[in-house]
Amino acid sequence: MIKIAIVDDHQLFRKSLALTLISFGEIQVVFDTDDGAKMLDFLREHTVDIVLIDLQMPRMDGFELCSEIRKNFTKIKVLIVSQLTTKEAIHKVMELGVNGFFTKNSPPEQLEQAIKSLVEKEYYFDIELSSVLREAYLWEKKFRDENKFQGQINLTRREIEILELSSLEMSSKEIAEKLFISVRTVETHRVHIMEKTKSKNFIGCIVFAIKNHFISIN
Repeated sequence: MIKIAIVDDHQLFRKSLALTLISFGEIQVVFDTDDGAKMLDFLREHTVDIVLIDLQMPRMDGFELCSEIRKNFTKIKVLIVSQLTTKEAIHKVMELGVNGFFTKNSPPEQLEQAIKSLVEKEYYFDIELSSVLREAYLWEKKFRDENKFQGQINLTRREIEILELSSLEMSSKEIAEKLFISVRTVETHRVHIMEKTKSKNFIGCIVFAIKNHFISIN
């Protein structure tokens, strides 16, 4: 059973979101609130797998809450669910180490895909995030030296292959089958990539790899 908590300042949306999540099956909504501080208190006493967070809230906003969760509850996955889709907002939450970004105007079946992706792959790309990553890649390609970071951080050919396949939303099992290696080997490579790039989660590794031209967006 996947345990999910929700933080959003609109009660009707919160309750509707909870009902939608439960309808997917194998999901338990264990807590919902409009207050980031109350969420942090709950996380200190209870087990949660995924927290869904709105960015625009009156007391503790989503950015501050994300920062606190990443610092104090590193195993919890964070999915932003927001109408705030500016590239500045997306860049900011990516820097905080969230696991994915989901827009509120997306269809319910896409939310189910996002939850599955977080469980299986630890990250989720949606259209908004992909467009921002593409923009970042094109900007970096035009204005920065392509070899600047490649000379400082040495990624092996296998690690780059795993990054490329992960950017296509392939799970560790799917990557293992394609490369004819074990799932454990894939996970070991993922850990090494995170250590080398100093990323907070694997979506951060992919962002790093795109921005610094280890892999490209087609």
